[in-house]
This record gives sequence, structure tokens and C-alpha cells, in this order.
Amino acid sequence: MSRMPSVLFVCVHNAGRSQMAAAWLRHLAGNRIEVRSAGSAPASAVNPAAVEAMREVGIDMSAEVPAILTTEAVEASDVCVTMGCGDTCEVFPGKRYLDWKLDDPAGQGVDAVRPIRDAIKALVDTLIAELDAAPTR
Repeated sequence: MSRMPSVLFVCVHNAGRSQMAAAWLRHLAGNRIEVRSAGSAPASAVNPAAVEAMREVGIDMSAEVPAILTTEAVEASDVCVTMGCGDTCEVFPGKRYLDWKLDDPAGQGVDAVRPIRDAIKALVDTLIAELDAAPTR
């Protein structure tokens, strides 16, 4: 029996990069891939410049709320994508780990966030293609 793959996006504050990545994956993959995002030290709100940058491409992240990274979230995910959070994500056997090198949008205006948004989309497109091609468990 096959099951849906699951991806966890992690950054420090879960307010910019990981939220944009999760929003792109939900938007582009629909219900084919389970999506989670979390932060090692979550902010109180999602970065407004990230929300605006995503709104420009037709994706609404305004209702998203930063979440704390938990062991359960890592255990429940097939792929864990980190973005600038170092070693805060526990490593479990059988999980795939990716570290995406992306500028931090914290404190940046929407003009600076757009290229980050676009880089994340390209990475998410590649990830979707890899997950779609992988055999399901």
C-alpha cells in the first residue's frame, strides 16, 4: 500500500523561509505531499514581507502561525529540509535531510524577499519532481 510522502521545513523563526517553502509546496503539490513547517526558536508572527512577497504570486500565508520544532514532527516526516538552523533538527535513521542555503528574510523589505521567494520555488519544484519520481512506501 502506498502512502503520501511528508516534508518538514525548518528554519530558526519559522517566520520566513520555512513558511514560504511550505506555502509553495502546498500550492504546487496540492494534496500529493504532506507539508509541515517549524522553527527552533519560533517568532510571534510570520514575516510581513514574506507574506506580501507570496501574495504577489497568488499565495496567501497571512493566516500562518510560527510553530516550535518537535521531535514528533521530525519523526513523522520523510524529508527534513533545514534552512539556516544548524544542528537543531534531530537526525533519525531513514529520514532524508536537505540543507538549503538561502538568505534570511528577517528584517528585510519585500524587494529583498522576492529573490529568496523565487529561489525557494525553484528548490521546491526540484523536490516535488524527486518525490513524484520516488517509489512510495
